[in-house]
Amino acid sequence: MPDEQPVSILGGTGALGFGLALRWGRAGVPVVIGSRDADRAADAARKAAELVPEGSFEGLGNAEAAQRAQTVLLTVPFRSQSETLTNLKEVLQEGQLLVDATVPLAAAVSGKATRTLGVWQGSAAQQAQEMAPDGVRVVSALHTVAASVLRDLDATLDEDILVCGDRKADKGPVMELVERIPGLRCVDCGKLEMARLTEQLTPLLIGINVRYKTHAGIKITGL
Repeated sequence: MPDEQPVSILGGTGALGFGLALRWGRAGVPVVIGSRDADRAADAARKAAELVPEGSFEGLGNAEAAQRAQTVLLTVPFRSQSETLTNLKEVLQEGQLLVDATVPLAAAVSGKATRTLGVWQGSAAQQAQEMAPDGVRVVSALHTVAASVLRDLDATLDEDILVCGDRKADKGPVMELVERIPGLRCVDCGKLEMARLTEQLTPLLIGINVRYKTHAGIKITGL
């Protein structure tokens, strides 16, 4: 579709970001893969194009990638979140949507992946909102879907994605984008402050997956 809006994925060379890039590319969404290293981003875009020949992929440095789309995903590890957002202070523009998938795992400071760190603002998403330029709206999502399952294009997805944000008008486009990926259903979990709870589900699932040797996700019943 010639008028299809692109999505930029900062940290798109990582496991989660690359998996999302593949799935959106296959769904017909143009994808801009961002990285601190533009060459790595370009390599990832070439690899994505080999895996999904029908997709549209471009690889750029984070700053340039952030300027290419109205919706920008942040899929970097927690230890890189603050630095990445600091480097984007003069790049992100009023009206853009910043979708934060960061989880404050203790592994960021050599701790266990089944534990989280305390974040002064309440959650990684609230920290992102505090650091983002005025007028950039933050939505929290995509903490519970396994990167390895996203990357396996033969795997069938069937799970819910929990979405938090202060405005329905912001969550709506993000939910529509996520649901372009077959098998993912979004659930509106309320305001951004609820991300302090949804982010905690990641270490819970990591522990479950280790014990059961699987890639469990989340489903909300009764909706």
